[in-house]
Amino acid sequence: MTAADPRQQALIASLRSRFAEAARSGDAEAKKALFKEAVYLGIQPDLFGDVPSDRDPAAP
Repeated sequence: MTAADPRQQALIASLRSRFAEAARSGDAEAKKALFKEAVYLGIQPDLFGDVPSDRDPAAP
């Protein structure tokens, strides 16, 4: 899949929307399930979620 792939763009948009809703409601289990779904679909979590980077001093 390429970045211009309409199917992948739709999947990422869906993940972003559902992740934002899970974050707003504080649903950690839903966020975890979305990360698992992304891995299954071959989508990097940093394309839709709040994945801490190695450079983030606030990251655990």
